[in-house]
Amino acid sequence: MAEQQPRVILLDVEGTTTPVEFVYEVLFPFARMSAAEFLRRRGDSDDVRADIDALKAERDADIEAGRTPPAWLEDSAESARESAARYALWLMDQDRKSTALKSLQGKVWEEGYARGELRGVVYKDVRPAFGRWRAQGRGVYIFSSGSVLAQRLLFAHTAEGDLTEYIGGNFDTTTGPKSSADSYRAIAASIGARPDDVLFISDSTAELDAAREAGMRTALCVRPGSGEPETQTHTHVETFDILFPG
Repeated sequence: MAEQQPRVILLDVEGTTTPVEFVYEVLFPFARMSAAEFLRRRGDSDDVRADIDALKAERDADIEAGRTPPAWLEDSAESARESAARYALWLMDQDRKSTALKSLQGKVWEEGYARGELRGVVYKDVRPAFGRWRAQGRGVYIFSSGSVLAQRLLFAHTAEGDLTEYIGGNFDTTTGPKSSADSYRAIAASIGARPDDVLFISDSTAELDAAREAGMRTALCVRPGSGEPETQTHTHVETFDILFPG
């Protein structure tokens, strides 16, 4: 990669800026524990009702596809909220990258961060890299299956402080699937960059393949404990310290 290229760094979160363990051992269990009570308490608000409606639509699509999600009762608003909670837990069991689920999880986590029960976790090289890249005039953007709200909350509440000031924008699956080249083309267009002026860093080969198809540069993030790299077709990055160091 030439020293002055690329001008934009697009980052995945899980396994790239943030340990996978934080997501699976802290965030997901918190959402599982809190979702039902959150829906009972906040289910009448417009934004949460929109999540419930989106979950219902996704469940209907599951039924049409021959899957067997939990029953959905709509004889009252309370039963609909309870049904949404059961279906959300079922989606979590499937590790489904559901936009509706991610939206709901973000709202649940927002309360956890506000109460001080959650604190975002990033690798130690993240804050220095963000500051270095910004000083070099490079834009930093995030593309994650977690909702934009969840992303912003995580980076706003880290032990290293609020990192959102370094981030030029956030993208989630409302832009499109992370395995689709069209999603990366849309992101490049949204930020006013040529795809070949964007470096996408992720721990997922499928995502990197899609970004490369869209014309972006790519790097596979291989963090400690992640095992042997699953591909040799993308540049490997073990730490952000080596990326545009000066």
